[in-house]
Amino acid sequence: MEKRRVVITGMGAITPIGNTVEEFWNGVKEQKVGIGPITKFDTTDYKVKIAAEVKDFVAKERMDFKSAKRMEAFSQYAIVAATEAMEDAGLKMEEEDPYRVGVIIGSGIGGLSSMEKEHEKILTKGPKRVSPMLIPMMISNMAAGNVSIALGCKGKCTNVVTACATGTHSIGDAMRAIQYGDADVMFAGGTESSITPIAVAGFTNLTALSSAEDPMRASIPFDKDRSGFVIGEGAGVVILEELEHAKKRGARIYAELAGYGATSDAYHITSPAEDGSGAAKAMELAMEEAGVKPEEVDYVNAHGTGTHHNDLFETRAIRRAFGDAADHLKVSSTKSMIGHLLGAAGAVELITCVKSVEEGYIHPTVGTTEPGEECDLDYVIGGPVHQEVKTAISNSLGFGGHNATLLVKKYEE
Repeated sequence: MEKRRVVITGMGAITPIGNTVEEFWNGVKEQKVGIGPITKFDTTDYKVKIAAEVKDFVAKERMDFKSAKRMEAFSQYAIVAATEAMEDAGLKMEEEDPYRVGVIIGSGIGGLSSMEKEHEKILTKGPKRVSPMLIPMMISNMAAGNVSIALGCKGKCTNVVTACATGTHSIGDAMRAIQYGDADVMFAGGTESSITPIAVAGFTNLTALSSAEDPMRASIPFDKDRSGFVIGEGAGVVILEELEHAKKRGARIYAELAGYGATSDAYHITSPAEDGSGAAKAMELAMEEAGVKPEEVDYVNAHGTGTHHNDLFETRAIRRAFGDAADHLKVSSTKSMIGHLLGAAGAVELITCVKSVEEGYIHPTVGTTEPGEECDLDYVIGGPVHQEVKTAISNSLGFGGHNATLLVKKYEE
């Protein structure tokens, strides 16, 4: 069976620098940093005191109030982002076969906040006081399930959980669903809301989080002074469509999703492979599927977390995948502005790639001033680059060795 072409026709986002795609992208172009003191809990006893929180998000203003009360924030973010994407795409469910419209929206962690609160109730008030809504609020598949219910999508509905690669794998798997005829339209992306005491403590004790107190020097991917990532939250959802379906309904096409690569390092539970081989292979597979040569890629939106190992090994991976062409690549990390959105990161970063293709704008790695040892690529330091972007790649690397790469191209007939 010949693979069907897949295009992106709608986008929605909730991020630490804006609660719509337009707000987020304006924030990116302003080099706005959405990092600040944690407000969700008392950090007195915590070494890490900053995060990239979503701000001014009031669920009842963006979705059904009664439904919102029965959901954790990660599900709320997903519904709001999906609704924005649907409106952006001009998609009308009453004109679609609902069994040909699916959802793959993942969350790396799910409703950790609910789990913490209800566990506290067991300890202080006994098991009978635990909320009957705990399970449906906590389990990570409920983002996809709630989007399906809210928007009437009756096709394939699943969620991917691959830690920090969740959003990217979700979009890649949704792309496959369309390519091979399982669906005509897919809502795809990732969502997360895990800035909680136990998450911050766990990541801190893993020595994964930056303990810097200056928000402008906390998330500094590839910098010689990088010391870890800044935990963030939010959601990104894109509407993927089979090309002919999109053309038939007169949809605006942002870009073509032309390549997807997925591999495993089979190496370590938290560290990427030191030689970058797994991540490199994911990039190579995405380029191969898209029929794109390394020298034809203009921009790589790096996973770029700001941990020592990730940035060094991802740099090696890019050099391995691109060879001599790596010297001409623009590489930057959106996490320098919005922190690490965990399961939502890849989806929001793909939206960044699509906007870069659309506008010919490559954002800098904000806050990074001097690359560290062996970090020898062009990380777009000091200011943005205005140039045509015909092809862009987005990388995501997750704990457990999960590697995922998506490739978007400027749409051509």
